[in-house]
Amino acid sequence: MDKPDNVNSPGHYKLTDIECIDAMRAVFGDEAVETYCRLNAFKYIWRSPRKPTQDDFENEKKAIWYLRFATGDDPRA
Repeated sequence: MDKPDNVNSPGHYKLTDIECIDAMRAVFGDEAVETYCRLNAFKYIWRSPRKPTQDDFENEKKAIWYLRFATGDDPRA
C-alpha cells in the first residue's frame, strides 16, 4: 500500500475527482485563491516549529506547495 502524500495530494482535500483548491478557484476566482495560498503558506511557516509531524519538514513542504500554486506553478502538474 502506498504511503499517503500529505503535501501534494492529501486524501482529505479531495471529493471524488475534484480537489478543494480547484473548487475554490471555480467559486472565488484566481486572485482570491492566490491570496489564500500565500496566507496558507504563512500559516504553515508560522506554526512549523510548534507542530510536530511525521516528516520533519512537512509544514515547510506545504508552505512551498502553496507558494508555488500562488505563483502559477501548480505542483500537481
